[in-house]
This record gives sequence, C-alpha cells and structure tokens, in this order.
Amino acid sequence: MFENGICSLLSRVVPEGGEATAPLPGNLRLWDDDARVLLRTLPAACLDRLFLMFPDPWPKARHAKRRFVHPEMLKVVARVLKPGAEWRIASDDPTYQAWTADVLAAQTLFDVPPPATTRPEGWPPTRYEAKALAAGRGPLYWSAYRRQVTADETA
Repeated sequence: MFENGICSLLSRVVPEGGEATAPLPGNLRLWDDDARVLLRTLPAACLDRLFLMFPDPWPKARHAKRRFVHPEMLKVVARVLKPGAEWRIASDDPTYQAWTADVLAAQTLFDVPPPATTRPEGWPPTRYEAKALAAGRGPLYWSAYRRQVTADETA
C-alpha cells in the first residue's frame, strides 16, 4: 500500500510520459522508510508543521510501543518542531483515539485543544478518511502546538 502512495504522489508531480526525463521539483524529498528514523536525524526546530494522518492503530495493548503517538516519540517530534509549530494528528480508530487523548493529556511539550470531529479547514482529505466516513467511523483531528522550548529541554 505504501508503494502505491509513493507512485500516486509521483504521478501528480511528473507528467504522463515524462517519467524518464521530467525534472522533479527541487524541494521534493521522498523517504521510503519509517518516519521515526528520519525525524531522529533532522536538526532541531526545523519544521513548521507535521502531519500524522490515520496511522496504523496497533490495537493490541502489547503493540502500544509501536504506535507513533507515544510518550518517547513526543520528545522527538517536539525537538524537530519550531516553537508554535503545529502537529496534526487524525485517527478513526477508537483504540488509537483513546490512546492519543491519554498520551497528549499526560505531556507538557504541546498545547492541545480538544480534537475536532470534522476535518478542519486546510487539512488535506485522505483515502483513509473517506473509507472511515463511509464505514461510519468518526475521525478525530488533533492540532498539537509546540510550546516554547524550556531550559530543561535545552540542557
């Protein structure tokens, strides 16, 4: 499925028939590995916005450590986001929604208003969202805003 997403993205960037010769946009970078690996290598405070749209819920309790929204991963995400930057999280899975709400409520790195129940303006629609809505699953949409960096975080 992931490879299909990369191909779909490229089909929107490269004109039909130009696959071998068309130049790619200079600011386009593709990463075909786990985003957690990439985020750990990025410089501090380099991102203005980060999207986590309908991640794999890993619904079993013993798999919780694999979830992207995780107390340890929040530190990594906070490090790469500029103060005031937005982290957008969307999920239709009740287990992941409850987990996300609990993890975000227990942290101090982000200001997190209550999640929206309809896709906020400016958020891109996804196929996963369309499938969830068609199946009657209600997505939740969080906007987590990076708080100012504290002295403890820079030490």
